[in-house]
Amino acid sequence: MFAGLTLVSFLLLFFSTRSFIVNFRDMGLSVYSGIREGIHGISSFVSETVLSVQELSELQEKYSELLDRVVRYEQLERSAAEIRLENSRLRELLGFAETIPYKHIPAEIIGRDPDNLYSSMVINKGKQHGVNYNMPVIAFQNGAQALVGKVVQAGQFESLVMPLYDLSSYVPARLAVSRYDGLVEGQGNPDYPLVMRLISKRAQDKIQLGDVIVSSGLGGVYPGAVYPAEINIGRVSRIIYEDYESSMEVELDIYIDFSRLEQVFVIAPGEGETDG
Repeated sequence: MFAGLTLVSFLLLFFSTRSFIVNFRDMGLSVYSGIREGIHGISSFVSETVLSVQELSELQEKYSELLDRVVRYEQLERSAAEIRLENSRLRELLGFAETIPYKHIPAEIIGRDPDNLYSSMVINKGKQHGVNYNMPVIAFQNGAQALVGKVVQAGQFESLVMPLYDLSSYVPARLAVSRYDGLVEGQGNPDYPLVMRLISKRAQDKIQLGDVIVSSGLGGVYPGAVYPAEINIGRVSRIIYEDYESSMEVELDIYIDFSRLEQVFVIAPGEGETDG
């Protein structure tokens, strides 16, 4: 009993002493402050993380928008460049059309025959526009006019054009410089050279590689179009001469690049007139 009272008295004296190191009130306040600061730190971290995620999402959206704008600007720039090129090409064609001394009908190629044995092109002009059978067809390419072929079928609104390289194509022609005549024939494929036959052997020393072959403007034994004179056909790429032959011939590269031909002009009878 005495020992118990002594212990209680000691504890009361101990906790009531001002010099006691640990103050439970202060300790509770410290613990509370620590917990509050911890909660505030966690809350701040969570808030900052959420804000960072939101900012990142907004930045991604802005980046996507800017990327879309860049793509649109690039497309607009390409479109503008294409329009400038198209305008330049059309101005060039218009300038060429004004210099054609024949009545002519401008047309656009809207179809091609994939069969090289009788390759043909469809143009968007027909009898309603003045196009008719056997009319010559020319084009403007490489800074000069060149022969394309002739109309072999004319519908009301569309027509079929046989190109120079067709196996059935025959064009009275001559060497532009030496003036020797001959007959240009196709070999059925735009990648094959044309052949100019029936050239006088006297022309042997007058022909050189690279010489220009033009239409002569003459008719002949082969029925068909009377092509205007002095229209470019091709350039001599090979000279063929045999002693036992009564004439000589040359091969020539076609002046027109048919793979990129888009617009043509159909030549109609009558000079000094134009038909747009």
